[in-house]
Amino acid sequence: MPKKMAKGAGSATSAPRDLDILREMVELLDSSTALTLSYQRGDATYEVSRAGHPAAPSAPMGYVAAPTSAGTAGAGPPAAAAPAPVSALKEIKSPMVGTYYGAPEPGAAPYAKVGTRVAPGKVVCIIEAMKIMNEIEAEVGGVIKEVCVEDASPVEFGQVLFRVDPNG
Repeated sequence: MPKKMAKGAGSATSAPRDLDILREMVELLDSSTALTLSYQRGDATYEVSRAGHPAAPSAPMGYVAAPTSAGTAGAGPPAAAAPAPVSALKEIKSPMVGTYYGAPEPGAAPYAKVGTRVAPGKVVCIIEAMKIMNEIEAEVGGVIKEVCVEDASPVEFGQVLFRVDPNG
């Protein structure tokens, strides 16, 4: 069972909301392989970790999970023949723990696939976290050379979602 810690949880009027947030974080942690989970909202920081594991330090991102053992990277389709060396490719990484979805709804065309040209700010996927659908935007422009995760698969904070050729 995860242990719960709350820092700066807010006033007495926000206590019911704080408990709801903590309950959802515990459920999310229980359903993942992450060891810790942090959430910051305004001045409040919420941290949940599995028993025996210290909570990770807070980061400005919405959700943070400590990296887990090897094998958490999603298996995706093989990379297309990329003219640029791997080191020249830029990575789009997951800013949170959740479930990756490549399309806005089942059966719809994916936001981005190998060969898709993206610009900074273009939505490339959705990550569902705590029953909220979060649109993930490209931070770099270029052509998608590799999709690194499969649809509806769990992702960790910092996990590579896409590799982009900025010169493509």
